[in-house]
Amino acid sequence: MGLVAFLLPLLLDVPGLGPGGQRMLAIFLLAIVLWVTEAIPLVATAVLVILLQVLMISDQALVALPGDVLRAEDYFATLANPVIILFLGGFMIAAGAGKFGLDRNLAAVLLRPFAGNARRTVLGLMAITALLSMFVSNTATTATMFAVILPILAVLPPGGSRTGLALAIPVAANVGGIGTPVGSPPNAIALGALQAQGDGVSFVGWMLLAVPLMVVVLLFAWWYLTRRYIAPDTPMELDLSSDFDRSPAAKVFYLVAGATVLLWLTEPLHGISSSTVGFIPVVVLLATQVMGGDDLRMLQWPVLWLVAGGISLGAGIGATGLDVWLLDLVAWERLPVPLLIALLVVTGLALSTVISNSATANLLIPLSLSLATGLPIDPTAIGVIVALACALAMALPISTPPNAVAYATGEVDTRAMATSGLIIGGAGAALLALAMPPLWRGLGLL
Repeated sequence: MGLVAFLLPLLLDVPGLGPGGQRMLAIFLLAIVLWVTEAIPLVATAVLVILLQVLMISDQALVALPGDVLRAEDYFATLANPVIILFLGGFMIAAGAGKFGLDRNLAAVLLRPFAGNARRTVLGLMAITALLSMFVSNTATTATMFAVILPILAVLPPGGSRTGLALAIPVAANVGGIGTPVGSPPNAIALGALQAQGDGVSFVGWMLLAVPLMVVVLLFAWWYLTRRYIAPDTPMELDLSSDFDRSPAAKVFYLVAGATVLLWLTEPLHGISSSTVGFIPVVVLLATQVMGGDDLRMLQWPVLWLVAGGISLGAGIGATGLDVWLLDLVAWERLPVPLLIALLVVTGLALSTVISNSATANLLIPLSLSLATGLPIDPTAIGVIVALACALAMALPISTPPNAVAYATGEVDTRAMATSGLIIGGAGAALLALAMPPLWRGLGLL
């Protein structure tokens, strides 16, 4: 299927599309087929996109293109895009938190005020999971929090309470991941695409846009899951003991991680970009030998390269005029702006439910930003909205890694996950489409 989709634009004359656009359309259709079917790993498709762009639509193309084209270096540079560096710093902190047990001990300390009542305990678990997912990979956070609750799951009677507790963790991790640029890959893809066209968003700026939605959806998810699955008198005793590592290396890590988060949160005051701040822990932790080559090899490099492939895809679509051609196929300007936003949210949510949310963001965000050109829509709002819509998809085990982790425990069946994911994700999508744009405008955030 991918080969057929790739060859058709190269063999047929596509009206209104130049040679570069036809080659980019071939790459784009191939990426769609491979990302949707996962015939090869997602990251393999991402790097294949970069290679094909170099060989077909760059200054080093095997068959030269007329006119100006992007340099091969521009496509390769996406592998070290500032957004990639930002995520690299987040992954480094996540790896260190796991190495020194900071995530597990911090969760135990923060959960103590919520002990004593089942529903309040679940609220605490979800709040801590969401908080950690804002700064640490939501996949790593889900694995950590399951380590906390597995002893509870083992003693709870089979049935609703076990399902509700097991669902609470991935839902909270998914929702928490929308809160910061480093929380979820779609966020990074949107940031990269926005920066490429000169509409960057600061770390704090993203939080101001996303955290209100995150809090409301998280509270709704807690209300739904506890009322649906967990009775107030359900016995739920957590092991809240903590034993923080006090070695010199651990203390250095605590200091560096805390300073990094503080610098991210105070970006408007000091003016150092969040990407530059993200590189600081990488350098300091390696230079002080708190972390080494083995730790570096354990980072989530496939996620970084997947994001890079999406950034490169967006650059190629824009440089060849494919975006303009695709958007001209529909009279978007005739649609009311609220309907257009709702359509983008529904599309992002639906696609991300059945394929990876990162793959959906890679395909949808570049086109959505091109759509914003010439229409009375803020490009930043469109980029953020589409990224958040992709991240809210949580109805299937394949929708997002936290869901896969939860499903692998055997405590959650597909039906329960689909029901909760559709209700919670649908409610979040409705708020995102209908309430957030006017709220952002009213607060002067856009």
